[in-house]
Formats: sequence, C-alpha cells, structure tokens
Amino acid sequence: MDRSDALAIVKKQLTDHRYQHTIGVMNTAIELAEKYQGDVKKSELAAIFHDYAKFRPKEEMKQIIIEQKMPSELLTFNSELWHAPVGAYLVETEVGIKDEEVLNAIKYHTSGRIKMTKLERIIYLADYIEPNRHFPGVEEVREIAQTDLNAALIQSIRNTILFLVKKNQPIFPETFLTYNSLLIEQGGIN
Repeated sequence: MDRSDALAIVKKQLTDHRYQHTIGVMNTAIELAEKYQGDVKKSELAAIFHDYAKFRPKEEMKQIIIEQKMPSELLTFNSELWHAPVGAYLVETEVGIKDEEVLNAIKYHTSGRIKMTKLERIIYLADYIEPNRHFPGVEEVREIAQTDLNAALIQSIRNTILFLVKKNQPIFPETFLTYNSLLIEQGGIN
C-alpha cells in the first residue's frame, strides 16, 4: 500500500488534529528508521495506522477486546491504551494489512512489551517525540533520540511512568516490564 492510499484511509478515521499528529509520527518514524537502519516502508505504514482506532467508541473497543480474547486486564486500565491493540486488529480486518511486524508495532505503541523489535521501538518513540508534541521532558527525549534509540526509549517510558505516578493513575504492567527489560538489555541494572 502506498503512502497516499494509506493516508486517505486513515484520514477518515481521525480528527484534523490527530491527522496532523499522524503525519508527524510518520515523518519521525521515517527519520528514525533511516538513522537506525530500520525498515523505512514498514515504519511509514505502521506510523500512518498507529492511531487508526483512536476515536472508535469505547463500547466498540471493549466489545472487540472481549470477542477477540485480548488480555482482559486491558479493561481494568485507562481506555487510552485500548486503541493500540484494537487498532492492530482493525487494521488487519478492515484495511487488510497482514504484516505481523507492522501490526505488532501498532499493537504495542502505547504499552511497549518485552523484547520489542526495532520497528516497535521506532513507532513507540516516534509517537512520543513527533514535532507536534509539547510536554515536559519531550525535548530531552528528542535530543537523546539523535544519538541513541534505546536510551531515548527508556527515557520516554520513564517519563510516562513518572507522569502517571504523579497523576495517581495505574500503570499497565506491560509498561513496567518493558522498562525493566530495556534497562537490563542496556546493562543498567547492577
């Protein structure tokens, strides 16, 4: 699927603001893939579709989570997480994309997972640092991303965990596991 076809499909699913975010994620993902020897075409495609289900009704997403036997613990955490796994499912069933690497990059772009692939890391990070994002800590992560993909990913997850702790919000267990596995991989545990 070429870029213009993919963007035309996704534009119908998003607000104008979210579409601009998607363009930012796409461009950032392409830059990261080029910088870190990732698959540029898959990065572009996963970035375009990463928020495909973002504005689906919560009840529809809940129904898909139940019917598709996705982890039921998802339902006990913030519904902001739901659009990632639901989006991967819908991109496969509605759009017809079957590439497992692309689907997993969409599926894990909000939570991460243990042993993330390079494509998953690129999409997670591109979503966090794209130019339309403005929040405390994002500039630091953008700077780190210029020289070290994994260190930037670790810092972005650290920032997310600290933000949720400060807001007294529960943290999805997979996010903690992702953070720990990345630290161990980086040699950061004594």
